[in-house]
Amino acid sequence: MLNKLSKGLLLVTSLSFATPALAAPSNAELKIGISQEFETMNPLIMTMSASAYMYRMIGRSLVVLTPEGKWVAQLAKEIPSLEKGTAKIIEEGGKKKISATWEIVENAKWGDGKPVICQDFITSHKIATSPTVSVGEKEQWTQVEKIEIDAKNPKKCTFKYEKAKWDFYQLAQFFPVPTHLEQAVFDKYSKQKEGYEKNSNYVRNPTNPGLYNGPYVISEVKLGSHVAFTPNPHFYGKQPNIKKIIVKLIPNTGTLEANLRSGTIDMISVLGLDFDQALAFEKKTKAENLPYVVHFVPSVTYEHIDLKLNNPILKDVRVRKALLYSINREDLVKALFENKQQVAIHNVSPKDPWYTADPKIVTLYRYSKREAGKLLDEAGWKMGADGYRSKDGKKLSLIFQTTAGNKTRELVQVYLQNQWKQAGIEVLVKNEPARVFFGDTMSKRKFEGLALFAWVSSPENSPRSTVYSKAIPNSSNGWSGQNFHGWSNPAVDKDLEALDLEFNAAKRADLVHNILKAYTAEVPVLPLFYRSDISVTPKNLKNYKMAGHQFYETNNVEDWNLN
Repeated sequence: MLNKLSKGLLLVTSLSFATPALAAPSNAELKIGISQEFETMNPLIMTMSASAYMYRMIGRSLVVLTPEGKWVAQLAKEIPSLEKGTAKIIEEGGKKKISATWEIVENAKWGDGKPVICQDFITSHKIATSPTVSVGEKEQWTQVEKIEIDAKNPKKCTFKYEKAKWDFYQLAQFFPVPTHLEQAVFDKYSKQKEGYEKNSNYVRNPTNPGLYNGPYVISEVKLGSHVAFTPNPHFYGKQPNIKKIIVKLIPNTGTLEANLRSGTIDMISVLGLDFDQALAFEKKTKAENLPYVVHFVPSVTYEHIDLKLNNPILKDVRVRKALLYSINREDLVKALFENKQQVAIHNVSPKDPWYTADPKIVTLYRYSKREAGKLLDEAGWKMGADGYRSKDGKKLSLIFQTTAGNKTRELVQVYLQNQWKQAGIEVLVKNEPARVFFGDTMSKRKFEGLALFAWVSSPENSPRSTVYSKAIPNSSNGWSGQNFHGWSNPAVDKDLEALDLEFNAAKRADLVHNILKAYTAEVPVLPLFYRSDISVTPKNLKNYKMAGHQFYETNNVEDWNLN
């Protein structure tokens, strides 16, 4: 699972004057506004949504999930299956495994003309499984035990999987890297912590076309400003219609509309407008007959608050439950989002077949000041004359962090601060720029109490990376994993391991529901709402389709047309 949505900070600028009519953008150039800076274009290392959004224009994987939720082959000629015999369950050392044959499309090449071959997957696998390289979800790499190349065809190989997993073919994040460029870098720095990450060509020489195999290559990178993309003449698919795409970083969401109406940008990406801005701009678009379309698409993005479970205050499940009971989430989505986003009850979206709201399975926390107060009293936190609770002379006070400059998140913070104050809980805001918040504070588990951000995944995606005890980032595992809250539940671990191996769909749903039962009972996370994805495009942009999951619309960028 990849992946956090975040925004940075700049001075707010507003438009209070009429904007002259602008010419519609053409296929000569498209300028896209984005509010989040990427951390790297190395597909093995990237965890931020901005990186994934841009990478899908320059890189492809074996398979991908379509906006309709169907798995299709991409770099692969076809998806191996047990039914066709291109995959089979084998037994080795008393353990069931899977062997699957993958073949890369014949004319798939890197941007320098070198063919994409199986060795490129072996190289990426070697780098990503190295103990000195930090990746967001190590298990997506370690699930493959070995890759063997066909003696007669360098584009044909057999993947041997460590376990017989039902979703063995869902390798959409199993990206190749060019062996002819990256192998030497890894060999040189493989024994240094973060040595490869800091010296990869993706960092040192990001405009080298040989790093990319998608419809575009990166032609220019100016950190803090923009990234430019031009067509990859060696792309195996159809050549893109748009001759140049520039993704411009505009960290403050309040300035995006101003830049759109002035012509500085032609569209606003899914990582752009805050929800309230989008609602207001949609009304302006209709009232002023502006040449834009505002898209609202329900998504699997899960806005939530991770709790630092080794914080002495938050170790007590009664305090965690009280925090949740203290929030009127129904009022929150009504007041801030006009009910166009849905209250979240756990980490599985209503768009997912595994979703359930059955009170016999999950614990539902309806707003109740009385229940919150009762739990805090039981935990020994008594209300004082100053309106705050304390125990043993210590005030009930927590640090609350998120990405600085994100207007929506900061509004949510203010709303929650006020609600928790009514329950006698002091909450102190300590926000950070996205690169700091995700690059160090979260990935190294340095946050102190509450951390507000979002996960975006795909339907029927195992929550292993965020709730498995072995996915708690620490120095011994190279800070890999995304279980930032530090939840550890042996029964959940057992169900997660069984989920991977269960080929019966109904039984998989039962296992997920067991996990959700524990997740909602123990409250390692405060669920807030399931987000709708938003973007703004020019009216003349054709073949643009938002996915609502982690494989962004840029995955089909070669189909976009402005003629």
